[in-house]
Amino acid sequence: MALTDTAIRNAKPRERDYKIADGGGLYLLVTPSGGKLWRLKYRRDGIERKLALGKYPAVPLIEARKARAKAMEEAGKGDDPAAAKRRTRVASKLSAATTFDGVAAEYIEKAEREGRAAATISKLKWVQKWLKSSIGNRPVNEIEAHEILAVLKRQEKAGALETARRTRAFASRVFRYAVATARAKTDPAGLLLGAVASPQPQHLPAIVDAKRIGELLRAIETYGGAPATKLALALSPHVYVRPGELRQACWAEVDFDAAVWRIPAARMKKRREHTVPLSTQALDILRQAKALSGHGALVFPAQGKPGRPLSENTVNAALRRMGFEAGEMTAHGFRAMASTLLNESGKWHPDAIERALAHRDTDQVRAAYHRGAHWNERVQMAQWWSDHLDVLRKGAVVIPMTRKPVA
Repeated sequence: MALTDTAIRNAKPRERDYKIADGGGLYLLVTPSGGKLWRLKYRRDGIERKLALGKYPAVPLIEARKARAKAMEEAGKGDDPAAAKRRTRVASKLSAATTFDGVAAEYIEKAEREGRAAATISKLKWVQKWLKSSIGNRPVNEIEAHEILAVLKRQEKAGALETARRTRAFASRVFRYAVATARAKTDPAGLLLGAVASPQPQHLPAIVDAKRIGELLRAIETYGGAPATKLALALSPHVYVRPGELRQACWAEVDFDAAVWRIPAARMKKRREHTVPLSTQALDILRQAKALSGHGALVFPAQGKPGRPLSENTVNAALRRMGFEAGEMTAHGFRAMASTLLNESGKWHPDAIERALAHRDTDQVRAAYHRGAHWNERVQMAQWWSDHLDVLRKGAVVIPMTRKPVA
C-alpha cells in the first residue's frame, strides 16, 4: 500500500529500525531516535543494492518518488544510481572546496615531482601570483573567460605583452589539470588564445663582430674580479652552454681523461643529458678552477659560500663592469656568438652545431640518430672553435670563410 503524508507523520519510533514501504522499491526507514530516512532498494547484476534519497521532511514524499523514478531510469540505462550519486557527491565536494589558487599550487607541486627545472618552477610560482588577487580565491569550476581576459587586458595596456602571454598559458595549463582531476569541465583560458597582442620575439644581445669579440676576450683575460667569476667568464665562450648549466657545474660531471663534460638531464632545459666535448683550452681553464674549488662539489662556487653556485647575475654584472652594456652582451649571448660564427664558417654541419647547442630535435628518430652521428664532428668543432677564439683574442686578421656547409 502506497504511503501518505499522514501515515509518515504518524509513524512513531520503536526500539529498532523499521520500514514502511511505498512501492517500487521505495521505503521509509524509521529509526529509534525518530529519524525518517528515504531509501530505495533495487537490483544490479543480480545483487540487491540500496540508495539513500534524503531525510523526511526535508525531502517530502513527492520528491522522494521523483528521485525513485530518476534512479530507476538510470538503472534501466545500465548505470548504477548509487555509483552515480557517489560520483556527483565527490565532484561537488571537490569543486566547492577547490579554488584556482589551490589547483595552481597543486599543479606546480606536480611539476616539481616531474623533475622540472628549478628556474621553471620559479617562473610558474611567479605567474601564479599574477592571478592570485583576481581569480585566486574563486572556485576553479566557476571562473569564466571574461575574468581572465580582464587580467590579460590590464597587462596588455601596461605593455607587458610577454607577461600576458605567460599568464594565459599558465592559466590554461591549470584549468586543463583541473579538468583532468574532475574539478572543472572546461578550460576558459584556452578560449583566449590570440585575444591580446602577441609579444614580438626579442633576440638576446650578443657580440658577433670578430673585432668586438676579440676585445671581449681580452677584457675577460684581464678581468680583476673574483677568480671564480673570471674563470666562469673565460669558459663561457668555449663551451657556450646556458648560463644556469655553467654556473651549477659540478666536478663529478667533468671527465678530464675523456675530455668531456656530461651535464645531467635534471639540469638541462630540455631534460635530456648533454655531453660537451672539451677543447685543450677549456680543459686548461677547468684545471685552473680545480685548483681553486676542487675541494668542493661545485666548479664555480659563490665567493665565501662553497656550497652555493655563482648567482644568476654574476656573469652579467661582470660584463657590465668590463664595459659591455646589457643591450650589447649577456651571459646567454655566448651561445648566439658561437652559433652565428660556427654557421658562418661553413665548416660544420648545421645539425652538429644544433646538437652542440643542446637544441631539441622535434623528430625523435632523427634526434636519436644525430646524437651519435655528429659526435666526432663536434669534437673537432670544439677544438677549432677554441683555436678560432684564440685568434680573435690576439687580434689577428680573420679572413671570412666562403665554403658552403658540409652536406
